[in-house]
Amino acid sequence: MRASATTFFASAVLALSLFVAGAAQAQVRFDKEPLTIESAAGKQHTFTVELALDDAQRQQGLMLRKEMAPDSGMLFDFGISRDVSMWMHNTLIPLDMLFIGSDGRITHIHENAVPQSDAIISSRGPIKYVLELNGGRAKALGIKTGDMIKSRQLGNAK
Repeated sequence: MRASATTFFASAVLALSLFVAGAAQAQVRFDKEPLTIESAAGKQHTFTVELALDDAQRQQGLMLRKEMAPDSGMLFDFGISRDVSMWMHNTLIPLDMLFIGSDGRITHIHENAVPQSDAIISSRGPIKYVLELNGGRAKALGIKTGDMIKSRQLGNAK
């Protein structure tokens, strides 16, 4: 009888821990804002992006999402220009990662990052922002290195 009570108690503690962990993750909220990508030829693509501005938001990112609207994304702001490493741990959808300098220019694009991969995806140099879009969107829209990102978060939106 004592072993049964111990097993029940351990199961209850585990369930409570999982509930608290889930609730903590669910509490991370993201503000949204419009963002425009402008090509060298002047073509514009508008998205509504969630903002990952602090450590908790950047850590959660787009993890565990099963879908994202085609005109949506997430903008990670690292506060300072630095080398950045990303991964797809617990991310269920393929993503294009656009690495952006402090001036708003795209410096590197990693297309179709593999869902749930722990492989490191490098910024290939100092950047301040990363924009995540649905996998394949950059190619479908003709978005290229050198294109300009404009948003309030970057401080260059009109």
